[in-house]
Amino acid sequence: MTNIFVGNLSYSTTQDDLQSAFGRFGSVERVNIVTDRETGQSRGFAFVEMTEQQDAITAISQLNGADLNGRTMNVNEARPKPAGGGFGGGAGRRPSSGSGNRSRREPRW
Repeated sequence: MTNIFVGNLSYSTTQDDLQSAFGRFGSVERVNIVTDRETGQSRGFAFVEMTEQQDAITAISQLNGADLNGRTMNVNEARPKPAGGGFGGGAGRRPSSGSGNRSRREPRW
Protein backbone atom coordinates (compact mmCIF):
# COMPACT_ATOMS: atom_id res chain seq x y z
CA MET A 1 0.00 0.00 0.00
CA THR A 2 1.37 3.42 -0.99
CA ASN A 3 0.00 6.66 0.43
CA ILE A 4 0.09 9.62 -1.97
CA PHE A 5 -0.22 13.31 -1.10
CA VAL A 6 -2.21 15.40 -3.59
CA GLY A 7 -1.98 19.15 -3.10
CA ASN A 8 -3.22 22.34 -4.77
CA LEU A 9 -6.68 20.91 -5.36
CA SER A 10 -9.69 22.96 -6.32
CA TYR A 11 -12.17 23.18 -3.44
CA SER A 12 -14.74 21.64 -5.79
CA THR A 13 -12.68 18.45 -6.38
CA THR A 14 -14.54 15.34 -5.22
CA GLN A 15 -13.44 11.87 -4.14
CA ASP A 16 -14.85 10.56 -7.43
CA ASP A 17 -12.64 13.01 -9.37
CA LEU A 18 -9.53 11.70 -7.62
CA GLN A 19 -10.67 8.07 -7.84
CA SER A 20 -11.07 8.50 -11.59
CA ALA A 21 -7.73 10.30 -12.09
CA PHE A 22 -5.67 7.81 -10.08
CA GLY A 23 -7.70 4.76 -11.11
CA ARG A 24 -6.31 5.04 -14.64
CA PHE A 25 -2.99 3.85 -13.23
CA GLY A 26 -4.13 1.02 -10.95
CA SER A 27 -6.26 0.00 -8.01
CA VAL A 28 -7.18 2.83 -5.64
CA GLU A 29 -7.81 1.57 -2.12
CA ARG A 30 -8.96 4.84 -0.52
CA VAL A 31 -9.34 8.58 -1.19
CA ASN A 32 -9.41 11.06 1.71
CA ILE A 33 -10.00 14.75 0.96
CA VAL A 34 -8.93 16.73 4.03
CA THR A 35 -11.62 19.13 5.22
CA ASP A 36 -11.84 21.96 7.73
CA ARG A 37 -13.25 20.69 11.05
CA GLU A 38 -15.55 23.66 11.55
CA THR A 39 -16.83 24.36 8.03
CA GLY A 40 -16.46 20.96 6.37
CA GLN A 41 -14.94 22.69 3.30
CA SER A 42 -12.00 21.11 1.52
CA ARG A 43 -8.60 22.40 2.60
CA GLY A 44 -7.25 21.88 -0.92
CA PHE A 45 -5.35 18.65 -0.41
CA ALA A 46 -6.01 14.93 -0.17
CA PHE A 47 -4.43 11.54 0.35
CA VAL A 48 -4.86 8.66 -2.08
CA GLU A 49 -3.89 5.11 -1.17
CA MET A 50 -2.97 2.80 -4.03
CA THR A 51 -2.65 -0.95 -3.64
CA GLU A 52 0.46 -1.51 -5.79
CA GLN A 53 3.60 0.55 -5.26
CA GLN A 54 4.59 0.50 -8.95
CA ASP A 55 1.12 1.80 -9.93
CA ALA A 56 1.51 4.58 -7.35
CA ILE A 57 4.94 5.54 -8.73
CA THR A 58 3.49 5.73 -12.24
CA ALA A 59 0.51 7.79 -11.05
CA ILE A 60 2.79 10.22 -9.20
CA SER A 61 5.03 10.73 -12.23
CA GLN A 62 2.07 11.17 -14.60
CA LEU A 63 -0.17 13.33 -12.41
CA ASN A 64 2.34 15.65 -10.72
CA GLY A 65 1.86 18.94 -12.55
CA ALA A 66 -1.30 17.75 -14.32
CA ASP A 67 -4.48 19.85 -14.39
CA LEU A 68 -7.57 18.76 -12.45
CA ASN A 69 -10.59 21.06 -12.25
CA GLY A 70 -8.51 24.06 -13.31
CA ARG A 71 -5.68 23.57 -10.81
CA THR A 72 -2.18 22.15 -11.30
CA MET A 73 -1.85 19.25 -8.89
CA ASN A 74 1.16 18.74 -6.65
CA VAL A 75 1.49 14.94 -6.34
CA ASN A 76 4.13 13.03 -4.39
CA GLU A 77 4.53 10.16 -1.98
CA ALA A 78 3.13 11.12 1.43
CA ARG A 79 5.65 11.45 4.23
CA PRO A 80 4.78 10.14 7.69
CA LYS A 81 3.75 12.67 10.33
CA PRO A 82 6.65 13.84 12.48
CA ALA A 83 6.74 12.47 16.02
CA GLY A 84 4.53 14.54 18.29
CA GLY A 85 1.94 15.33 15.63
CA GLY A 86 3.71 18.26 13.99
CA PHE A 87 1.23 21.11 14.36
CA GLY A 88 -0.22 22.79 17.43
CA GLY A 89 0.15 21.58 20.97
CA GLY A 90 2.63 24.31 21.82
CA ALA A 91 5.63 22.45 20.48
CA GLY A 92 8.49 24.80 19.73
CA ARG A 93 7.06 27.78 21.60
CA ARG A 94 9.18 29.75 24.02
CA PRO A 95 8.24 29.24 27.65
CA SER A 96 6.22 32.06 29.16
CA SER A 97 7.88 34.26 31.77
CA GLY A 98 4.56 34.90 33.47
CA SER A 99 4.50 38.57 32.53
CA GLY A 100 2.30 38.31 29.45
CA ASN A 101 -0.02 41.15 30.54
CA ARG A 102 2.70 43.82 30.41
CA SER A 103 2.39 46.19 27.45
CA ARG A 104 5.46 46.91 25.31
CA ARG A 105 5.79 50.45 26.69
CA GLU A 106 6.17 49.41 30.30
CA PRO A 107 9.67 48.79 31.61
CA ARG A 108 10.74 45.23 32.28
CA TRP A 109 11.59 45.94 35.94
